[in-house]
Amino acid sequence: MKALMTFKYKDEEFQKLTNLGYEIIFKDERNIKYSDEIRDVDLMVCFNPFDKIDINLLPNLKWIQLLSAGINQVPIDKVLKRDIALTNNRGGYSIPIAEWIVMKILEMLKGSKEFYHKQQEKIWKMDTSLLELYGKTVGFIGTGSIAQEAAKRLEGFGVEIIGFNTSGKKAEHFHHCFSIDEVEKAISKCDIIVIAAPYTDKTHHLVNESLINSMKDDVYLVNIARGNIIDEKALIANLKSGKIKKAALDVFQVEPLPEESPLWDMDNVIISPHNSWASDMNAHRRYQITYANMKRYIKGEELINLVEIKKGY
Repeated sequence: MKALMTFKYKDEEFQKLTNLGYEIIFKDERNIKYSDEIRDVDLMVCFNPFDKIDINLLPNLKWIQLLSAGINQVPIDKVLKRDIALTNNRGGYSIPIAEWIVMKILEMLKGSKEFYHKQQEKIWKMDTSLLELYGKTVGFIGTGSIAQEAAKRLEGFGVEIIGFNTSGKKAEHFHHCFSIDEVEKAISKCDIIVIAAPYTDKTHHLVNESLINSMKDDVYLVNIARGNIIDEKALIANLKSGKIKKAALDVFQVEPLPEESPLWDMDNVIISPHNSWASDMNAHRRYQITYANMKRYIKGEELINLVEIKKGY
């Protein structure tokens, strides 16, 4: 069985995969091209080679293991038409992103950005307007693995944790969960809102002017999901007006964030370059899911993190 790998694992890790019974073909995703060598692969382990390789040119392809959690880069129609199994790295980035969420909430409430500016200017000036996280209500739009890991870490701060998901189903570490259809009514409870939902047609500009109007005044906002879940024009307007007190943004509608974006110059915005996922443990976790699933696949067992997809995902 042939496996096309577009991510460079360690030699000993490749060897362990070979020992499972696979012929491993490695092609660096950054410069991969179609060739006869990869034509008859049975599976792919990759991030996003789909703009360079048409999977219809791989007639034996039966399974794609993504090393990303998101699937937006995948040609879904082709996968559905050919009934190709699709698995992702769901949960692989949850811990570092959860830590990032907690850090950014505390940075905003404790005025870290302002203190850093004072340090640069050698200004010794106390700020008595800082807030406690204790007793606040934190709302998560999306209650998947990232949100659950963040909620678990926030429990120790004595906060109320509520979540919004498709059906209102219960999620671990959440005190209350609501259907996304109830978001405009229930979001007014939240002092802090974290966007942790996948980007789909249904979540495009979910956070718009109407939803922001339903939020508390002086609300704090964190986005580690996808930029297009927020209507950026509405976000900027409400940051300027003060309706949104502060925002910590790791993702944007256009990345890299254009130099002309007013977000760069806003004192109440913390910007990072889609960096919340980074961790010294990421490569290890990517390998763990790859090895576990390749072991299962060659034995004909059910795969981990199987993505249920449909048209219009």
